[in-house]
Amino acid sequence: MHHFAVYDMDKTITYAPTWTSFLVRTATVESPWRLALLPVAALATLGYVARLVGRARLKEITHALLLGPRLPEAVAARAADRFAEHIVESGIYAGALAQIAEDRAAGHRLVLATASYGFYAEAIAARLGFEAVIATRAVREGGAILPQIAGENCYGPAKLAMIEAWLAGQGIARSDAVVRFYSDHVSDEPSFNWADVAIATNPHTQLRAMAWERKWRVEDWTR
Repeated sequence: MHHFAVYDMDKTITYAPTWTSFLVRTATVESPWRLALLPVAALATLGYVARLVGRARLKEITHALLLGPRLPEAVAARAADRFAEHIVESGIYAGALAQIAEDRAAGHRLVLATASYGFYAEAIAARLGFEAVIATRAVREGGAILPQIAGENCYGPAKLAMIEAWLAGQGIARSDAVVRFYSDHVSDEPSFNWADVAIATNPHTQLRAMAWERKWRVEDWTR
């Protein structure tokens, strides 16, 4: 039997969402003039709030504005390492670190499943000792990362489909796996339902109510 501990990233193991922070920090170092485009990014965000722009499209727009139409892979790798150092140094819940260590000691394979882009989430995961990363992927072309998403945004039902595809790619049948799943958000309901052990972590109000109703374990690492 194979044992897995699958963790969401933003606001589950990190204090805050990471995408906007990554954009601003990277633009500040690599292309400071792009910070002048932040008001345009804010307008796109308002479009998302008003449901005029989808979540995936918002990522593509903000990527293009703050990182540019072609982000050289070498620059992306440098930015990812720099950002990961910052996040691991001051942006991870102590409770998350303790649980990750506990799951590792128990022999669980650690998997990060996040809607964040893999090109920077992988650098964070590596520092935390994760064995695999399932994430949103950006189109790559000619040594550069483009704003367009390759495939689907790793969010909601798509996240579960990507976890299942990854497991199948490992040659492991679902019946041969025991899966613990950690997330802070109700959008991960499909993955919670699929997991053997569902752990609502730092849950917002809606997820906390769902966890209580379905008798899922609740962890609050924010205290």
